[in-house]
Amino acid sequence: MDGLRASAGLLRRGRLRRRRQPQPHSGSVLALPLRPRKIRRQLRRSVASRMAALRAQTLPSEDSEDSRVESTVDGPVDPLAGGVVGLPDAARREPYGHLGPAELLEASPASRSLQTPRALVESQTPAARLVEAQTPPARLMEGPALPARLVPGSAMNGELPWDSPLQRVLAELNRIPSSRRRAARLFEWLISPMPPDHFYRRLWEREAVLVRRQDHTYYQGLFSTADLDSMLRNEEVQFGQHLDAARYINGRRETLNPPGRALPAAAWSLYQAGCSLRLLCPQAFSTTVWQFLAVLQEQFGSMAGLCPHYDDIEAFVLQLEGRKLWRVYRPRVPTEELALTSSPNFSQDDLGEPVLQTVLEPGDLLYFPRGFIHQAECQDGVHSLHLTLSTYQRNTWGDFLEAVLPLAVQAAMEENVEFRRGLPRDFMDYMGAQHSDSKDPRRTAFMEKVRVLVARLGHFAPVDAVADQRAKDFIHDSLPPVLTDRERALSVYGLPIRWEAGEPVNVGAQLTTETEVHMLQDGIARLVGEGGHLFLYYTVENSRVYHLEEPKCLEIYPQQADAMELLLRSYPEFVRVGDLPCDSVEDQLSLATMLYDKGLLLTKMPLT
Repeated sequence: MDGLRASAGLLRRGRLRRRRQPQPHSGSVLALPLRPRKIRRQLRRSVASRMAALRAQTLPSEDSEDSRVESTVDGPVDPLAGGVVGLPDAARREPYGHLGPAELLEASPASRSLQTPRALVESQTPAARLVEAQTPPARLMEGPALPARLVPGSAMNGELPWDSPLQRVLAELNRIPSSRRRAARLFEWLISPMPPDHFYRRLWEREAVLVRRQDHTYYQGLFSTADLDSMLRNEEVQFGQHLDAARYINGRRETLNPPGRALPAAAWSLYQAGCSLRLLCPQAFSTTVWQFLAVLQEQFGSMAGLCPHYDDIEAFVLQLEGRKLWRVYRPRVPTEELALTSSPNFSQDDLGEPVLQTVLEPGDLLYFPRGFIHQAECQDGVHSLHLTLSTYQRNTWGDFLEAVLPLAVQAAMEENVEFRRGLPRDFMDYMGAQHSDSKDPRRTAFMEKVRVLVARLGHFAPVDAVADQRAKDFIHDSLPPVLTDRERALSVYGLPIRWEAGEPVNVGAQLTTETEVHMLQDGIARLVGEGGHLFLYYTVENSRVYHLEEPKCLEIYPQQADAMELLLRSYPEFVRVGDLPCDSVEDQLSLATMLYDKGLLLTKMPLT
């Protein structure tokens, strides 16, 4: 508790000035000047005033060419059938919301349903209206003949289908400089033609939504059954850890995972026998799925549901191949609305009439909130492939208060004598279930005292400290960032240093006080106070496999705290290294170099 409060205070005060020995830089890819020129110390301006000056600069227009929306063209109906992919939230960025690892479900035609009817307990949704949107045939806007990809490569073989809607949106994202705008644009594409404001204002957490696009090529290149087959042949896919094989007999699920690696012979034999195959983390094996999630996770900021077996999430179902019949039911009782936990399987007798019954075709999107019961069945002779994006698991006000209130009570007891006063000696004579109907005035006074003390707890609640801890968890949950061509070229990843003719060449690039920098992307790092120290947690060294790596962080010295806050808050505007609010040039260059070396900063111009 003391550590949380002390850390929050450290951040509020900005810096606790203490001098330290210069940090060594012998391992840096940048060469710091050996004798930095002494300059006159400028009067310190507050972080707020610096931010105001930065914000006053002209920002790129949202309607500029980089952020324009390209329409898609109708393609021929794809006769192929496929499997199903699902992603639990991401999350991961909260702090906003998360998208988690994905799960792929390959449903056999012989399998009655990929998911038996399941509900998320603890919530109920009000009567939901069905929103069905159809994308009209659209003309292709003029653009470059060969747009650059966000990151070269695709699901498995390194190339996306020629001129597919997915390829076009990834090319568009590659030209958008701000990671915030990239996330917003990708989500806009995901739910198109529905406006995102309408979705969040009227439908999010409230209604089931069906978007019928009549474009079987819309998701082409994201993932396919051929990609799954290639993974089974070339990657270390393990039954139980990465792939589940299950079938449903008389409404009951049976998991038939053999031990060991999921080789094609075993996996496809189970599929042929009527099992559905569910890949729990396609982003670990598919570059395109990873790209898709890594960009989209910034839209939600609270990646919940990195564990794929949970259903207590907001779900977006993307039909990739084949067809599948879906039935969606409202929560049965109020306690199932916006469920906090997943439910057991239900029988058909437990369910009422579905609020939505539809056959998803390739290119279609289905959304349903947590707490909605869902049931899916393959069509005769057709297998189905869909990707489920899940988000907002355990990201409620209640979850936040669960963390805040115990700390608030502890702080109140330490700081306010009213919380340390003893209970009335005779309170058991009028309190408790056996006295719940009592009219004793002492009972009324007791209840009033409890209400007064509870109301005072807000003053002691370490809200910022708890928010920082959730943000730290989100950073750990997040996928590593995907870089645009610009971000790669202007960061440490694009430095021309290499080994040539028996020696390293192009060594010696350095930051100076005139170098302009900003964070590599928004949301890739978070400054957190812990135990009287400041740590910067970051995502750039995370694994595509959930929590494969421990959380990564750098310690930020108190005299560099204001400068670090300025860099985090000023994105995407550039800041001169010499304008960072530090006590000395040494501190400015030390912080900027450390962040650049870790791949957390990019420069306005390439370093040479």
